Amino acid sequence: MTSAIRAMSSRTKMTIFWLLFGASILLAVFPPLYLAGSGIDSPILGVPFSVAYWIFDALLATGAVWLLWIFENIRGEVGEEPEEVAA
Repeated sequence: MTSAIRAMSSRTKMTIFWLLFGASILLAVFPPLYLAGSGIDSPILGVPFSVAYWIFDALLATGAVWLLWIFENIRGEVGEEPEEVAA
């Protein structure tokens, strides 16, 4: 798995990150999604669905950032300064 992550292109890495992080943003700011979940009364693991929705959204965003950090840590990119673009 480590060698696959190292061989992965930077574009693929960022695509995976933005798919996960973008899904969490979409769940948070797209009204038809969160308004549909607000009227459901059934609990999930003892938590009302509307609260579980936001917990899931927060965990998805946190997981996306955490996964990006793991990928960059394996690839040795943590702590690197971005390359400056010539003007």
